[in-house]
Amino acid sequence: MSDEQATHEIPEPDADLVARVEETSPEQTAREIATLRERVEELEADLETSEDEREELESKLTRKQADFQNFKKRQQKKTEQARERATEDLVERLVDVRDNLVRALDQEGEIRDGVETTLRQFDEVLDAENVDPIEPDAGTELDPQRHEVLMRVESDVPEGTVADLHRPGYEMAGKVLRAAQVTVAE
Repeated sequence: MSDEQATHEIPEPDADLVARVEETSPEQTAREIATLRERVEELEADLETSEDEREELESKLTRKQADFQNFKKRQQKKTEQARERATEDLVERLVDVRDNLVRALDQEGEIRDGVETTLRQFDEVLDAENVDPIEPDAGTELDPQRHEVLMRVESDVPEGTVADLHRPGYEMAGKVLRAAQVTVAE
């Protein structure tokens, strides 16, 4: 028994087929068998081609799905970055307003209570946006990324450290929006 016969069980022929083969000449039967073999080879070749095409299409689909997922991730990241930039721009504009409120509090008069309430609400908004003030104490080591030196002054604190805070700075998510303006000890 050949390998092909072992892997493919040959069905029993029906009676009509046996009668038809007996009625035809061996040459005719051989021609029909040859024709059928050619047809089987054609069908097997077509099947192989179809399977190759299917595999190629599945591969393309998988790549397209991966490309789409990567595109979605890039778009989400761009959207998040745009949102962060918009918030940063807003906060950069708002901190100047806050500074003006602080200066108004330095004034005496009837508006003080209203300004204090407004400032407190304003600070709550900044806090909700994860904006932190940069307010170095005297003697704090100078950080050029977070501190803008206005001038050098005589001071009791160690040389090269912050002597006084002139205007607070602000940072958001670790990014400095505005450096704190400081004087530095000589």
